[in-house]
Amino acid sequence: MRKVYDRIVDMRGNLITVVAQGVSLGEVARVEKKNGTFTYASVLRFKDDLVTLQVFESTRGISTGDKVTFLGHQIQAVFSDMLLGRRLNGAGQPIDEGPEVVGEEIGIGTPSFNPVKRIIPRELVRTNIPMIDVFNCLVRSQKIPIFSVAGEPYNALMMRIANQTDSDVVVIGGMGLRFDDYQAFIDNAEKAGSIEKTVMFIHRAIDPPVECLLVPDMALACAEKFALEGKNVLVLLTDMTAFADAIKEIAITMDQIPSNRGYPGSLYSDLASRYEKAVDIEGSGSITVLSVTTMPGGDVTHPIPDNTGYITEGQFYLHGSAIDPFGSLSRLKQLVIGKVTRDDHGDLANAMIRLYADSKKARERQGMGFRLSRWDEKLLRYCNLFEQRMMDLQVNLPLEQALDLGWQTLAECFDVEEVGMKKSVCDKYWPAGR
Repeated sequence: MRKVYDRIVDMRGNLITVVAQGVSLGEVARVEKKNGTFTYASVLRFKDDLVTLQVFESTRGISTGDKVTFLGHQIQAVFSDMLLGRRLNGAGQPIDEGPEVVGEEIGIGTPSFNPVKRIIPRELVRTNIPMIDVFNCLVRSQKIPIFSVAGEPYNALMMRIANQTDSDVVVIGGMGLRFDDYQAFIDNAEKAGSIEKTVMFIHRAIDPPVECLLVPDMALACAEKFALEGKNVLVLLTDMTAFADAIKEIAITMDQIPSNRGYPGSLYSDLASRYEKAVDIEGSGSITVLSVTTMPGGDVTHPIPDNTGYITEGQFYLHGSAIDPFGSLSRLKQLVIGKVTRDDHGDLANAMIRLYADSKKARERQGMGFRLSRWDEKLLRYCNLFEQRMMDLQVNLPLEQALDLGWQTLAECFDVEEVGMKKSVCDKYWPAGR
């Protein structure tokens, strides 16, 4: 029997407090307003008989005499193939003017997948972006963030990856999105023809913080169900900094004792419980998680990127509208480079990065007015070609073509003896006539 309480004893921000018994943490309640409308809330905390709930919408219109009905279950998502092509808010309600989603009700925020059923990832996720495919491969079931700052084209990068990946389903979790960013995801999916395999859970900047907290859980719960059906799912989460800020805002409202820079001490666990949903399931599908973490002030030691770095398997460092080869890292790339890709992949990538590092030093010498040697001039030419052909985010090449272009670039700038690679590899792949 559902428990109904008709008195709210306190309201603060999006939080309400009632005197109640027999409720559980995370339980959903329905708040019926005097005008006949209703909204939902979830239990965040209880102390003795005082139960604090987070309202999903604004508390505007709620009075102390409204009825609060506890529904006896935690927040749930609705899963079915009807999700494909749909847009929903953090509470799982449609925001695309379409019909209600009908299907199986599933719990969110559940534990990560059974480690016994996980397998070692060994499949390449192709993006056709040379700075990823050649130098820091994205591997199926990997969890990896894009470290960036506000104003960089990280959402555009994510949209390119969504368009060009061979994943069966793409689940987008948008947190704190401006309207133009939200609309850009819609326009991109429709233009690329990928809307029918895309599900969007969207929290806009004007929506309540609690919905921001629900977005990644909704997205990952549905992704897990698709993966159990044998589908390879790519989950795109942007921006995890907005997610962490929503946690911080609610913690402050609840008078919790803050930790580093005002964030709660649970920040690491809050992030890890979401990222650890990435999995390659034996005999079934997979979940690959690619997120955005904007670093306030570009500070990589900020608690959000700092904690994220311990949890994830590398990062793509985006600044200056390009993926930085020195700040980026994929800890799983060694599982696929030279094993599921061409045998020259590892040698070529290492040589190109080493020569690019040398060319950056040559550019510094040029900027300081030093006399340049002939070797410096070769490095400068290589530096310009590398940035145009590899680092430009507009470059769209399959991995094999990008590797061939890498060999061509080396041959245009250096003699074969100057690149410092094994003779057997150079004999096989060095462009003829160079």
